[in-house]
Amino acid sequence: MRILHTMLRVGNLEKSLHFYTEIMGMKLLRKEDFPEWKFTLAFVGYGDESDTSVIELTHNWDIESYDLGNAYGHIAIGVEDVYKTCDKIKAAGGTVVREAGPMQGGDLVLAFVEDPDGYKVELLED
Repeated sequence: MRILHTMLRVGNLEKSLHFYTEIMGMKLLRKEDFPEWKFTLAFVGYGDESDTSVIELTHNWDIESYDLGNAYGHIAIGVEDVYKTCDKIKAAGGTVVREAGPMQGGDLVLAFVEDPDGYKVELLED
């Protein structure tokens, strides 16, 4: 068994695709419209779905935003250098909501960025 994907509902698919592909460096792996049911699925990730877990972006055409609730945590992405990655994300127009630095009470270096819908993405030194 393995994790296949994590699904996020997004209000503006183009903004979300820009964030995950242009700012976070993922690839758009596949995208499919379902006009009869008024939604689109787009899958993004760092590798092929047969080898890695990916993110499914679900865009319901009639909904522009969602209440994220208080149960959702974050997606975690391993990076070589959290400080440099934050600089690249900011230079590309992304939002860093927790600057790179050691985890409270530990040595692990991390940062948090936020996607256009407010979902948090944790960056961890890998």
